[in-house]
Amino acid sequence: MMIISYLIAFIVSFLIVYLVIPPLGRLAFRLDFVDKPRQNVERKIHRKPIPLTASYAIFAGFIVTYLCVAKGFTMQTGAIILGSILLLAIGTVDDWYKTRGKDFPTLPKFLVQISAAVVVYASGITFSGFYNPLSGAFVNLPEWLQFVLTILWIFGVTTVINFSDGMDGLAGGLSAISAVTLFVVAMAKGQSDSAMMAIILVGVTVAYLRYNKPPAQVFMGDAGATFLGFILAVIALDGAFKQATVLSLFIPILALGVPIFDNIFVVLKRLRGGKPIYQADASQAHYRLLRAGLSPKQAVMFLYLINGCLSLSSIILLLLQV
Repeated sequence: MMIISYLIAFIVSFLIVYLVIPPLGRLAFRLDFVDKPRQNVERKIHRKPIPLTASYAIFAGFIVTYLCVAKGFTMQTGAIILGSILLLAIGTVDDWYKTRGKDFPTLPKFLVQISAAVVVYASGITFSGFYNPLSGAFVNLPEWLQFVLTILWIFGVTTVINFSDGMDGLAGGLSAISAVTLFVVAMAKGQSDSAMMAIILVGVTVAYLRYNKPPAQVFMGDAGATFLGFILAVIALDGAFKQATVLSLFIPILALGVPIFDNIFVVLKRLRGGKPIYQADASQAHYRLLRAGLSPKQAVMFLYLINGCLSLSSIILLLLQV
């Protein structure tokens, strides 16, 4: 029965996004809510205006499906929805600024993203500790450390997925691969709630990729990318990080390997160069691959391959039960 439920959730979330994106795209042109090309900006590789409205289809597809399959409306359900709305709202403002060729200030985005993470923590979705592989005893972390690690994880994953959204099909594809991995992990651990969220996320990202594959017909903007990162972080906290040993803590990190490791490199490079970490540039792996001579499709497929290998490594780590 659970397999059928997962399949239905996947289909429903896929169809919502698949059917809602086209009318939202037409609305974007009427509202001039489009990402316009900019000359002499390396990060802007598209050559025509692209609608920035896929985020609302992704949000609707996930939340509607999640509410339909959720086992009652709990505090955690409300926290996930409230956090998602906060990120969608601030992301929309940020995207609106971009349509006008302006940059939205960093501080409001930072505060809202932290607030969304705090809401999730307050609902009880936390990184509380891990099992000692030698004694088998659960190491319960101090509350202050639980708070810090939970907030850092949610904020960090939200940010790295957003930073990875620089090429057609990239952030959506990496999120889909990571969501599939977290689904497998949750299934193996018998965590049905996390598995359900993961398979719904797979549905919305695969439907989005139908319109975002090169050459993209629509973008999800900061609103959509931060939403995907937020949900991936919550799924990992509610699933892969639960009942984890010291080594299996690396499972969700490997599942999100490409965006995490690439953006750690980017942040360190910006700090070393004296640049603000939020100052957009072309230092991510996909831009470096373009400069190395790969085509956009080749760069995206290469990063898919690397993330797939890292995800397989995380599943192997799960099977080893270490």
